[in-house]
Amino acid sequence: METTHLPDTDPAPDRDALDSWADSADLVGAYLRRCPARDILAVLADKWVLLVLGTLRAEAGPVRFNELRRRLDGITQKMLTQTLRTLERDGLVRRAVYPTVPPRVEYTLTELGADLGKLTHALGTWSLLHLDEIHTAREQFDERLATAPQPL
Repeated sequence: METTHLPDTDPAPDRDALDSWADSADLVGAYLRRCPARDILAVLADKWVLLVLGTLRAEAGPVRFNELRRRLDGITQKMLTQTLRTLERDGLVRRAVYPTVPPRVEYTLTELGADLGKLTHALGTWSLLHLDEIHTAREQFDERLATAPQPL
């Protein structure tokens, strides 16, 4: 069997190698400790990251900080600030500050963020399509757990 290139074995893999790797069964290599993709996957696995990206994707234009906060029920100001900074640092969100009093700050998706938005939208769609199945599975699990014999 031919060895597939894994990103954690080469500090600067080329695009063809990454494409080959991403299409292979070795995608689980992304979870290896030294794989650079693991850091990105950790960001994307965050609940608030997905919800912020989804909210920005749903808008035709820029969204102000307080509007994002109003739309994301339950997010604190601190968490929204941290999430937006992470997304800006990763090149997924663009932050624009306007010199007004008080300062006006708006956020939009970058091209990279919009591209990622297609995937996060698909994940959200899948979640909605299978919501009943997931809830049923949870209820069945909880029932089995509640009626399972307990060790002495």
